[in-house]
Amino acid sequence: MCFKKHKFTLMVGALVVVLLVCSSADLGGELIGVQGRQVTKKEIPPYGMVLIPQGSFNMGLNDQDAITAMNAITTTTSLDAFWIDQTEITNNEYRQFIKYVYDSVSRRLLGEQFDEFLIIEDALGNPLDPPMVNWKTPINPKNSDYMEVLNALYIPPSQGLGYKTLNTAKLVYEYKWINYDIILGKGRNAGVEIMENGTTDVTKAIVAERIPVYPDTLVWLRDFDFSYNDPFAFRYYIHPAYDDYPVVGVDWKQAKAFAHWRTKTMEAHCAKNGLFTPHEYRLPTEAEWEYAARGGLDQQMYPWGGPYTYNKQGCYLANFLPQRARYGIDGGARTLPVGSYPPNDYGLYDMAGNVAEWTITAYDEQSYKFVSAMNPNYQYNVQEGDPIAMRRKVIRGGSWKDIAYFLQCGARTFEYQDTTKSYIGFRCVRSYLGK
Repeated sequence: MCFKKHKFTLMVGALVVVLLVCSSADLGGELIGVQGRQVTKKEIPPYGMVLIPQGSFNMGLNDQDAITAMNAITTTTSLDAFWIDQTEITNNEYRQFIKYVYDSVSRRLLGEQFDEFLIIEDALGNPLDPPMVNWKTPINPKNSDYMEVLNALYIPPSQGLGYKTLNTAKLVYEYKWINYDIILGKGRNAGVEIMENGTTDVTKAIVAERIPVYPDTLVWLRDFDFSYNDPFAFRYYIHPAYDDYPVVGVDWKQAKAFAHWRTKTMEAHCAKNGLFTPHEYRLPTEAEWEYAARGGLDQQMYPWGGPYTYNKQGCYLANFLPQRARYGIDGGARTLPVGSYPPNDYGLYDMAGNVAEWTITAYDEQSYKFVSAMNPNYQYNVQEGDPIAMRRKVIRGGSWKDIAYFLQCGARTFEYQDTTKSYIGFRCVRSYLGK
């Protein structure tokens, strides 16, 4: 259905203009809403993201189920509009997150001895629990007292390799979120207590997270037995040569923590400039991921269409594992810088190959049969005592070490949420403000 602007809209607009000239005490007795609110007619495009329009598509495999997984039956799905990162999150982008965590941990550590690094009261003089980090106080590296305190973040030369090295286990990101499953009494949750005034005690549904966020650089050694991958273990994340490569060695919770930090960074900017905050950054649902990967080409095997993984010139269109373990024949023996291959019709890069990507969706072989047709998402918030199968999360897109089957838009598989791999990364989405 197409929408048109009708004449009555102009009439109402004229009425509002007339009523606005009235005093605040006399609005003509009409219901016109609160006036003087900030109006943003169009959402400002977030840097590095692409807008995916609302729409419907056929979700699921478009070719034979080669591995007989029987987990991706074709189903009609409709989605709201959303923004998605044009590329996978890179090492250097993730490093911005690590730098923030390092700075905040340093300031909290200094705040235990130096009051100038913490804000303990709000503007009205009320105590803050816990105190906030004071970002205005500079950390002077020439201050020996400061540096002595910060030594706690490092492994001393006598206990390490003869020189001071950062103890990455100290880089912990703390945040809170609301587990709505507890409020709604879903799954194994019994719900929360209804208080005497009839309201819900939401505090019992607040989950406090403490996430060590430094990437697991040893994935390059752990994933491949009897294989020399030491150079990547020691240099892939830290060397500038790999800045534009996708970050790996990040588990599902770390990816979620990154999205939370990204949201808080944007909210702080909006608060500082008197702007309304947009929707939060998050991991995509697997339906959003597949819709974006298709690039508007419904019922096609790959983001570029199909059915082949190379073009007319014989050039491969993604970084994957072709021709029986000929890793480098497609141009990349392992990961490659993001955007090394042509984008799909939405302008998105590496929606097939390079690294597989986390989604927010929990994995169930039969979930397509019971999820909603509108913005489908099977999400399960794992609790203590849950079976290990509940920790499975959907990954999409295939990677540099996968065969072509996993590059298909509709192919789905999973990994456990606390697992890190040298072939799994992620990208973020943000719901669009409006239709």
